[in-house]
Amino acid sequence: MDKLMIKNMDLFYGDFQALHNIDLTIAKNEITAFIGPSGCGKSTLIKSLNRMNDLIEGCTITGEIKMDGQDIYAKETDPNLLRKRVGMVFQQPNPFPMSIYDNVAYGPRTHGIKNKQTLDALVEKSLREAAIWDEVKNDLKKSALSLSGGQQQRICIARALAVEPEVLLMDEPTSALDPISTAKIEELVTVLKKDYTLVMVTHNMQQASRISDKTAFFLNGRIVEMGETRKIFTQPIQKETEDYISGRFG
Repeated sequence: MDKLMIKNMDLFYGDFQALHNIDLTIAKNEITAFIGPSGCGKSTLIKSLNRMNDLIEGCTITGEIKMDGQDIYAKETDPNLLRKRVGMVFQQPNPFPMSIYDNVAYGPRTHGIKNKQTLDALVEKSLREAAIWDEVKNDLKKSALSLSGGQQQRICIARALAVEPEVLLMDEPTSALDPISTAKIEELVTVLKKDYTLVMVTHNMQQASRISDKTAFFLNGRIVEMGETRKIFTQPIQKETEDYISGRFG
């Protein structure tokens, strides 16, 4: 079942066209990886899926992006409610300068949840889902900034999960982390797909091949090839795809 469908999408920053004729479907409860060299449009597309590009002056989009059949760029779509349904985790861990508890409770509070028992339950659930509860359960009043980089990134994942999204976008979530922290995030992501649809931008070919179900290869603002990850990495159809995954360029 498709969760997101993109059709005939072009994206411009002023006169510069960053994405060309994107056609893409993202299946529910799967991990879809976006791969390709720097500057090829991966992050631009992922930020279009929760309308973060609305915040960039001069950014315009044509074509369609639908979630569960509804146009996310329709006039009646509330971008703030969309971002509740489509969460985002960034490349650099970016916890707020507040306690672990307040970081995770921030989103629910913003959306009107004030009851302490409800917040307590949401914080614990989210920290458990982010596989960090056992590490921080006795230090919830501690500043999130005092944690290691890998722990901070899992706090950011918990913060995104606390508003109970349907889709989680991850823009190179492990690129700033050490190998052990990266392995923990990868393991976490494969568990999360039971309950969420995940889209991940990565420059790590091994990571994409290990954890994703589908892979889309981007080049110069276009999708060159998309398919089952195993086939993309073992039997690519396009020469550009084979050249990229074999390290001939990129």
